[in-house]
Amino acid sequence: MKLEHIQIQTNDIQKTADFYSNVLELQILEQNSKSVTIQAGASILKFTENTQFDSTYHFAFNIPENKLKEAIQWCQNKVGLLLIEDQSVVATFENWNANAVYFYDNNKNLLEFIARNDLNNSSTAIFNSKLILNISEIGIVDENPFQLGQKLNTKHGLDFFTKNQNSEFFSALGDDEGLLIIVQPKRNWYPTQIPSESNPTEIRIQNNNEVATLIFK
Repeated sequence: MKLEHIQIQTNDIQKTADFYSNVLELQILEQNSKSVTIQAGASILKFTENTQFDSTYHFAFNIPENKLKEAIQWCQNKVGLLLIEDQSVVATFENWNANAVYFYDNNKNLLEFIARNDLNNSSTAIFNSKLILNISEIGIVDENPFQLGQKLNTKHGLDFFTKNQNSEFFSALGDDEGLLIIVQPKRNWYPTQIPSESNPTEIRIQNNNEVATLIFK
């Protein structure tokens, strides 16, 4: 599954544009007083302004499987990487055969660079923003993640992620290329103490050569 286009909210368009263009060095495709649209590898990330918005989104970017160490070095003097439980900045997901680092954007959204070993997408290039491959995860909040997953499977043919232990508390739909991470409200976004909240999110996905738009409120 591919996450082609994600639309979420920010309370400050200009600061958001500054972060993604100057800190993460991603290309701005379009900007006006109400929105900013950013190219993130093969995906598009759009922020719309809501001056009253005060919540946290979680999303992740795929990077080449062999570039996590370089990505950590690239992040120095750009963003503060979050410490995991063992005081390392690297989170290891054995079942998913992946490693990741986490950081915040200007909105206090929880962002993630994740290197997935099963994608076999290694690169010989020195890490920079051009090696941010795509948006690979977006967090969705629902009272019953497994039930929502079943509905999305029936309506759009989205499969549960086979590497995840899907449950009524935490479920994932998709594959290594793109995932919907569905959690219950007030579940802390790993590895933080920030409780999850349901936020307006619009997602255009491509799955089995079909395109669908998912809207969550």
